[in-house]
Amino acid sequence: MSRALTVLATGPLALIEDLGRPGHAHLGVPPSGALDVPSLRLANRLAGNPEGAAGIECVLGGLAVRAGTSCTVAVTGPSVPVRVNGHLVDSHAPVHLRADDVVELGSPLAGIRNYLAVSGGIAVPPQLGSRSTDVLSGIGPAPLAAGDVLPVGDPAGLPTGEDAVPPLNPVDFLSVPVVLGPRDDWFTGAGAQLAASVWSVSPESNRVGLRLLGDPLRRAPGFDGRELTSEGVVTGAIQVPANGRPVVFLADHPTTGGYPVVGVVPARHLAVLAQARPGTRIRLRG
Repeated sequence: MSRALTVLATGPLALIEDLGRPGHAHLGVPPSGALDVPSLRLANRLAGNPEGAAGIECVLGGLAVRAGTSCTVAVTGPSVPVRVNGHLVDSHAPVHLRADDVVELGSPLAGIRNYLAVSGGIAVPPQLGSRSTDVLSGIGPAPLAAGDVLPVGDPAGLPTGEDAVPPLNPVDFLSVPVVLGPRDDWFTGAGAQLAASVWSVSPESNRVGLRLLGDPLRRAPGFDGRELTSEGVVTGAIQVPANGRPVVFLADHPTTGGYPVVGVVPARHLAVLAQARPGTRIRLRG
């Protein structure tokens, strides 16, 4: 028996993610890592891992894996049906598996991303200090496919149970604070414009950025048609392309951009954006 998980199904998208590879922006490498960091950290604690161990980020369910040996898994994120050998088990709790047991994730009832951690963590070779898949640069392991065999490390600690760990409860309307700048002067009353609009999440959103649909932001006099020299951008930056519809950069964002950044979403609010489904309404409070 080997310490491994065999992927049987992936759903729309399943990726290996840890806490990312920050500190390489000067090389043009995004930070990457789990989009919903608190959910990955929790899954790892429940499975007995250090919080930064690599797990599986699953989009809209459909993931199924077979255990190669006895291990403990935990599934976190929004509420989701979890089955072991066809029988319902708890999410947000340690689940002990025997060799050849199969874990399956259904579709989350709300939100979009669930996380599966396994005792010992996914032990694929790290690249630039991280095992995360980066969909923009292609660094890290490829998106998972049926038949993949994922090595699992040796357990580092004991699974941690809690009396009650409530699942996330993503909602269909979010109000998110924004720190204005550095290019808010490019827009007429930037804070008021952001606060006055209710945006909706575009189906074209991905790990690079959350694309928002709504009335375009209006540029201030003197900035119409003006171009900006590319400059560094951070995770959470709200870039406004020529069409005036904001893009909130997520973990796999480019490290530079040539459109003005009207503001930045503080890091602690990015997890809720990571769970926003297409059509979710968002107010940006500048």
